[in-house]
Amino acid sequence: MNRSLDGVIIKKANRQERFTEKQINELEKCVNPVTGVFHFLENYFNIQHPIKGRLLYKAYPFQLKLLHTYHNYRFNVNLLPRQTGKTTTASGYLLWRAMFIPDSIILIAAHKYSGAQEIMQRIRYAYELCPNFIRAGVTSYNRGSIEFENGSRIIAQATTENTGRGLSISVLYCDEFAFVRPSIAKEFWTSISPTLATGGQAIITSTPNSDEDQFALIWRDANKCIDEHGDETDIGVNGFKSFRAYWHEHPDRDDQWKKEELGRIGEERFRREHDCEFLIYDETLIDSMVLSNMRGRDTLFKQGTVRWFKKPTQNNCYIVALDPSLGTGGDPAAIQVFEAPSMEQVAEWQHNKTPIPQQIQILMNICNYIKEETEEENNIYYSVENNTLGEAALVSIADVGEFLSQSKNSHGNSRLFRKGFNTTQRVKLSTCAKLKTLIETGKMTINSKNLISELKTFIANGASYSAKVGETDDLVMSTVLAVRIANELKNYVPELDLQIRDTTDHDVSPMPFVVV
Repeated sequence: MNRSLDGVIIKKANRQERFTEKQINELEKCVNPVTGVFHFLENYFNIQHPIKGRLLYKAYPFQLKLLHTYHNYRFNVNLLPRQTGKTTTASGYLLWRAMFIPDSIILIAAHKYSGAQEIMQRIRYAYELCPNFIRAGVTSYNRGSIEFENGSRIIAQATTENTGRGLSISVLYCDEFAFVRPSIAKEFWTSISPTLATGGQAIITSTPNSDEDQFALIWRDANKCIDEHGDETDIGVNGFKSFRAYWHEHPDRDDQWKKEELGRIGEERFRREHDCEFLIYDETLIDSMVLSNMRGRDTLFKQGTVRWFKKPTQNNCYIVALDPSLGTGGDPAAIQVFEAPSMEQVAEWQHNKTPIPQQIQILMNICNYIKEETEEENNIYYSVENNTLGEAALVSIADVGEFLSQSKNSHGNSRLFRKGFNTTQRVKLSTCAKLKTLIETGKMTINSKNLISELKTFIANGASYSAKVGETDDLVMSTVLAVRIANELKNYVPELDLQIRDTTDHDVSPMPFVVV
């Protein structure tokens, strides 16, 4: 069929029409600012069911609650399971808003361009099936935008750092916002917020992903509903109204459906996709359910830019690992300090504009502080990652002189691995596997919230692991280096050997048998 403005599917703008009294009454019901959206969706909003084909939309009880949230709150964030009609419900609301509230500028921002096009397709489908007396005339009708004769516009775009910049937005609809790359989501939200300052409305909807992304931050603040006087409020501290639906609220889903779905996708994906738990979507090095339970702790004290979570004490060894960087504002350098044999993280440092000589100075200051607190230096072991920039770090160490004596300790090992550690692909994989085992079995304690955040974006990349695009992994890689140092020290420190040994390394008693 012809989709031009002169065709019968599209209602051409600015033409005189004759209405019956019944049609005028129906228009009045749709225009009503309080109940109009519900009347329109119930009587004129058609959807395309994947099995049953064309159907008139009939909202489930939880979808009606969702519509009330859309309609009655300026800012709302919605946590919804997969395939529960959230996009369909939003499409109907946005179409009503454009046709019956003049001069509405509606921006649809989806995590992918194909997602934005899918939402626009649902809006176009519903618009084309509306009776002619209900729908507004259009002046422009494209795949990515629709302009109506009443001055309203619907624009669909992929979410980028600059999406919506320069627009005065009446309604912003963000679809699957949790799956926008974290760095882009943060920049997008910073950029788009001023465009809502003139009174615009924001609707953010998603299934959860990481508990560290922009969607999770907005969701958490929306659920902090206590004001400065200690009174409970209807909206969160960030001005958002939160709404959550559960999989069992969908009338077609019961315990038998859950059992079958668990069999198809497994418990972890079910908990994320249907129970709406903030479990990592990507294939992370550390199990996503373990990551979801990791909290970290607040900094105990600071020495300059070094964050200490625990004071050094006597009768322990200390592992200090530096992953250097150029210090030019790109990737950060990072230092991790772990106590042995407990393998508890006690300190951390990270910065991206510190030159290599100063990185070595900070490493030296950390070691000297441990020496002062424990009144000994034979318990400190430090090294650097030596693939590229590590050579420059070792030169800087040579320039400042060894800041710990090189005498052997009682176990016969030197505290400085002088040439650093070269990290090959094979060694990286094996050490990452060791790190995974230590964390997941509770043999390694991570206290840094920043390190936990990096672990949540440290994902499978081909045959190895690295930071998700747009994220950093320097805190993780300095931790990997600390594990390598610990693996060397276990040959000299029996208590450390017991701590980091894999459970499969233990002797297994033979099965009993009976001689007849």
